[in-house]
Amino acid sequence: MQKMKGVKILLVDDEPNIVQFLEIGLQQEGFEVQSANDGMTAITLAKQFQPHIVILDVMMPGMDGFEVCKLLKKTENVAVIMLTAKEEVDDRIKGLTIGADDYMIKPFSFGELLARIYARLRNQFPNLLGEVTYGPIRVDDRRKEISFEQQVLELSPTEYELLKFMVINHGIVLSKSTILDKVWGYDFVGDDNIVEVYVRSLRDKLGDREHRLIRTLRGAGYRVDLP
Repeated sequence: MQKMKGVKILLVDDEPNIVQFLEIGLQQEGFEVQSANDGMTAITLAKQFQPHIVILDVMMPGMDGFEVCKLLKKTENVAVIMLTAKEEVDDRIKGLTIGADDYMIKPFSFGELLARIYARLRNQFPNLLGEVTYGPIRVDDRRKEISFEQQVLELSPTEYELLKFMVINHGIVLSKSTILDKVWGYDFVGDDNIVEVYVRSLRDKLGDREHRLIRTLRGAGYRVDLP
């Protein structure tokens, strides 16, 4: 991935090992990172730091993550990704209902967290992602160009949008229905096999004959795997 500049992330968790792990990883990706180990500190720091993304643990002493999320959403322009060790569906529903933008269950992979961070940036702060590099792929949204191994690909507008969507969400399995909704639009009424046709074309242009870059997961969808 590109070394991101100007993107601020606030970590809120009372587990020092998790904070240290995430802080090191995110700083290596070029993000500007600050951390808090309780809710009140997080609220104060958010006003000063003005983060774009808050990665927020649910279970903390004193003010829990749900309350922190509600307060942040009232006062700050921020995307909130909530973390929890619990697997209860009710907790996830509660988090999303009060304004959280995404939800992850511990333990999670750092790669998936990065993918979700970029998805939130793309949706809520697209101006920060004018040009982003993911391994051998560079997406320049201002020029509507995608390069692979420093070579600009000849893509149709739909191929561009499809490859951009899959690359930005790399590491995440994307179903055909999700792809159709995000790339073709919710009102698309054609055959969903059109996704296979476009994926085949992208593989040809990427030289991905063995499907190592764009993988097919039978019955689930597609996943882009990057070095």
